[in-house]
Amino acid sequence: MKEELHEIGDHLSPVDALVVVDVQSAFVQGAEAVPGHEVLLSMISVLLTEARSAGAPVIFLQNDGEPGAVDEPSQPGWQLHFPPLSGERVLRKAGDDGFEDTDLDDILEASGVHDLAICGVLSEMCVAATTRAALELGYGVLLPHDAHATYDVPAGPGSDGVPAAMAARAAEWSLGDEVCICASARDVRFKGRI
Repeated sequence: MKEELHEIGDHLSPVDALVVVDVQSAFVQGAEAVPGHEVLLSMISVLLTEARSAGAPVIFLQNDGEPGAVDEPSQPGWQLHFPPLSGERVLRKAGDDGFEDTDLDDILEASGVHDLAICGVLSEMCVAATTRAALELGYGVLLPHDAHATYDVPAGPGSDGVPAAMAARAAEWSLGDEVCICASARDVRFKGRI
């Protein structure tokens, strides 16, 4: 069983790797970007800088949307916003869970990863599904609050709409007590490998 993430004094224990979920052009650029995408991108940039400086593994998940979807493969919206550096992995997926039908678990295991930070979009879909799967596989997961986002949830039968920020917080809440949530990407540290 992998160690559980915990706070040491005022600081979180460092994590081994970073998983960036579906940070693709369609979701973070232009008029159709998730609300607050500027802050989201700046916080993911902080995580990438921190992970790369430590030499921690960085894995990008890239969603292959259905034909006609904004993230349809090889269309402009499908492109990753942050270009991966040499040695960083890109795993394409067709569903919400980044572990399903991908080599993510094998890559993390081969890299000696026990604890990881997860960031990206959409909070209640791919971020939550990938986080749940990681927890089920025994990984410790750190989810920085300001490094994941989603869209406003429209009103449904007998219900009001939900603003994006509240939907993202509800997604965190739905993950239960096993996930470690911190306020900011600025609080995340990675174990050095260089």
